[in-house]
Amino acid sequence: MTVPVRLLIVDDHPVVRDGLRGMFTGDPGFEVVGEAGDGAEALALAANLTPDVVLMDLRMPGMDGVTAIGRLTRSGSAANVLVLTTYDTDADVLPAIEAGATGYLLKDAPREELVRAVRAAARGESVLSPAVAGRLMGRLRAPVEEPLSQRELEVLTLVARGSSNREAAAQLFISEATVKTHLLHVYAKLGVNDRAAAVAAAYDRGLLTPGGR
Repeated sequence: MTVPVRLLIVDDHPVVRDGLRGMFTGDPGFEVVGEAGDGAEALALAANLTPDVVLMDLRMPGMDGVTAIGRLTRSGSAANVLVLTTYDTDADVLPAIEAGATGYLLKDAPREELVRAVRAAARGESVLSPAVAGRLMGRLRAPVEEPLSQRELEVLTLVARGSSNREAAAQLFISEATVKTHLLHVYAKLGVNDRAAAVAAAYDRGLLTPGGR
């Protein structure tokens, strides 16, 4: 039997937490191990409960989500953070990703999309909502199509060969968080929102070739 994904829900609105808890508690593939109303509480619970995924709001009283994400990342926590927020401005998206968030979804995402994103986050895979992918693409792309960097191509090549983020990090002698950041840049430049679409787009554009790059 598949081990359920251990989930910590962080949001300052009790009604939102209740709704998310009800959604995931009804699915045997998930176990809600805790809830927090701000970033400081989230850090304490993450240290004690060892969740696989932290579903993190951004704008909260006290310690905000970006600060909490950064501290979780620096602490060496094995939990992957999936941002779930109402906001998709540059001032929200970019700091969260730079702090170490694995993915970024908006609260109007369909239930099925959210469930898939949490499962992907548990595997260490990066997922962006279409609106966020488009915003990043607009921020990162020049008026002409911006090419992938050498390192981004190396990461994408390993992903195309089936490597996980952790395996790619080990092969390239970089951190797993750095691999995630490179992938998010790849998504933005290619105009996609997940690793499978990135690989497909790279083959379509001739950036990757069967048996090579």
